[in-house]
Amino acid sequence: MDKKKKNIIYAVIFVVVIAVLLILKFNSGGPGMQGGIGGPGMGSPVPVKAHILKPQKLDNNVITNGTVLANESVDLKCESSGKVTHIYFKEGTQVNKGDLLLKINDEDLQAQLLSAKSALQLSQDNFERQKSLFEKQGISQQDLDIAQNDLNSKKANVALIKAQIDKTEVHAPFQGIVGLRYVSEGSFVNSSSTIASLQDIDPIKIDFSIPEKYAGYVSKGDMITFTVSGNSKTYSGTVFAVEPQIDQETRTLKVRAIAPNAKGEILPGSFADVTLILKEITDALMVPTQAIIPILKGQKVYLYKNGIVSQVEVNLGIRTDTDVQLTSGVITQDTVITTGVLQIMPGVPVKITGFN
Repeated sequence: MDKKKKNIIYAVIFVVVIAVLLILKFNSGGPGMQGGIGGPGMGSPVPVKAHILKPQKLDNNVITNGTVLANESVDLKCESSGKVTHIYFKEGTQVNKGDLLLKINDEDLQAQLLSAKSALQLSQDNFERQKSLFEKQGISQQDLDIAQNDLNSKKANVALIKAQIDKTEVHAPFQGIVGLRYVSEGSFVNSSSTIASLQDIDPIKIDFSIPEKYAGYVSKGDMITFTVSGNSKTYSGTVFAVEPQIDQETRTLKVRAIAPNAKGEILPGSFADVTLILKEITDALMVPTQAIIPILKGQKVYLYKNGIVSQVEVNLGIRTDTDVQLTSGVITQDTVITTGVLQIMPGVPVKITGFN
């Protein structure tokens, strides 16, 4: 064997010896070496902090945003076409239900009504004569029926013309405040012309949405507090309706609350910051948020059991600034590892150095 081949063999042996020494050193353990080639539990325990689960009270508040709506709102329009002859309201004023707000020219209809009433009176007189003759057996039942039918037809014609005249008037459908006027006396309007808006703003409604995970907590009668832009005052209201289905696109539940507005300080259309006050949870299991480990189809936490790490999948509930509620997967007195979760895995020995 020549000298060159001997050098190659010595070099290979040297590399093998170094590799074996490194493997032995790795398996011997040391801080951060747990779970190596020798398997979990072969090294020194990893220092961690933990949290013992205990039932606690949790204020179940949901913070979201919404929109203020009028209690009732309508765009005032006329059912018929014609020239505006009278406007009976002033912009920005209060009106009562049934108040006459606008009148359209109805001279032609009034003339038709006068003619129809005259025809009705003649038909009524004729029916009375026919009825008298029938009682004396002077005419047949058929003749009396013809007179009765003519009378009914004339009555229907009068009622029809009156209905057409009613359509030339605009009355307030409810009590409220009339907004800006968009027509003037003498202008021509039709069924698509907006005359003004009418808003009932006492009380007002607040529409908002909450995540679907709170669907089982909200119910009619729950309290809310809210603020609106441009006003530092905090108002309160009550939930009075909940949408019976989850919005499939946003995965949220629509909720509507109502609040008094006697002074008219809150205007419809305002943006509202809403706090929904749900029922207090008395037995919530809370952990610091850093204990939660995301996985492909949910979340998990590491538990400390007899000095060894184990893992469980959990479902999350309400979040606070620092903690999150665990709704499944754990029980009271479980010890959840809160630090070092990226350096450990199931089966690794750990040592608790403190509690959160």
